[in-house]
Amino acid sequence: MINKKVLSIILGGGQGSRLYPLTHSRSKPAVPIAGKYRLVDIPISNCINCDLKRIFVLTQFNSASLNSHVKNSYQFSLFSDAFVDILAAEQTPDNQTWFQGTADAVRQCMHHFEAHEYEYALILSGDQLYQMDLNEMIQAHVDSGAEITVATQPVKGKEATAFGILKTDENNFIKTFTEKPPQDQLSGWESEVSPEMKAEGREYLASMGIYIFNRKFLNKVLNDTDAVDFGKNIIPDAITSGKKVLGYQYEGYWEDIGTVSAFFEANLALTDDLPKFNLFDKSQTILTRARILPPAKISGTTLDKSMVAEGSLIHASKIEHSVIGIRSRIGKDTVVSNTYVMGNDNYQSLEVIDNAIKNKQPYIGIGDRCHISHAIIDKSSKIGNDVRITGGRHLEDRETDTYVIKDGVVVIKSGAIIPHGTTIE
Repeated sequence: MINKKVLSIILGGGQGSRLYPLTHSRSKPAVPIAGKYRLVDIPISNCINCDLKRIFVLTQFNSASLNSHVKNSYQFSLFSDAFVDILAAEQTPDNQTWFQGTADAVRQCMHHFEAHEYEYALILSGDQLYQMDLNEMIQAHVDSGAEITVATQPVKGKEATAFGILKTDENNFIKTFTEKPPQDQLSGWESEVSPEMKAEGREYLASMGIYIFNRKFLNKVLNDTDAVDFGKNIIPDAITSGKKVLGYQYEGYWEDIGTVSAFFEANLALTDDLPKFNLFDKSQTILTRARILPPAKISGTTLDKSMVAEGSLIHASKIEHSVIGIRSRIGKDTVVSNTYVMGNDNYQSLEVIDNAIKNKQPYIGIGDRCHISHAIIDKSSKIGNDVRITGGRHLEDRETDTYVIKDGVVVIKSGAIIPHGTTIE
């Protein structure tokens, strides 16, 4: 079987500054999504669903929580060769630097990969939301005789300026490539797409940052050059030098959630009646850590287009168009709308809660009589009673000790304490 010849490599990315403050104390792949998962669960689940079970995750920033999550989530039979391993950047006698880019990360970890038998390296991003049959892409790569395959997604003209845009020939081999072209230079970069994509105005093929390399070619190109990035260096150079670089067109749901606004919108979109990213598809199950938590307990709350994760204690008056994460606590007469509450890592004891109440201090969760909208509440935050948080485009970007506003989204920092009666609007 072809998938037995594949080694999967998930790139954890750099410092994740575009997702700050969600990446202040965790790496991008460790950021919680959909109330109970981590971003890294998406590419790992895609691989496992396709029976690609030899997986490395490469990271270098704030990797402790990611290491813990992967270790506690992905355990295989002792009699299987399956694994999910973390490779953090490390100094060695031959290399004293951290990862300088995607290609450099793979280059520095090659000595770990060489211990395994494989013919193809599948390289994935750790901060994208998609459900893709990776075996179809692998088979297209093998059948075409390509040295590299690049997954592509049709995008609209207004989106094309944020991606690497390419054009293919009649056999789907990539002939030209441009990195983040200006709007006035897009003319002529349209490609042949399906009638459905054309009707939506999605006529430009964008690189998804998902690649397949033949092992021999990958070894050679990383040894022969000092190029540090696949998208900016390795792929364009291979195209211009006439290498066989296949474009594999994927038209399913795919979202690059590397920014706070994209992350926020992608999470709230999961509450739609028929979300484009389907968490309920048994053939494409999203896997994560198995937790022993009680069911969510909800009292006197009107719920509309919302998801509530296990272990939550909800007394709110209304929750709409929101995602409520594990172990969340929301007090009486509180209204939460258009908000992602990540939840909590632990419960507080009744003694700790009683002491907080006696001292008129907030305790973990969201207090009574609060109104919260257009916000992300990071884990283990303590939001007092009578707090009002109203995000929106009317707000200018800014940062305080307890919250950050980006693109109109108010992000309450992990573990922040928001005193009783605070207003953010």
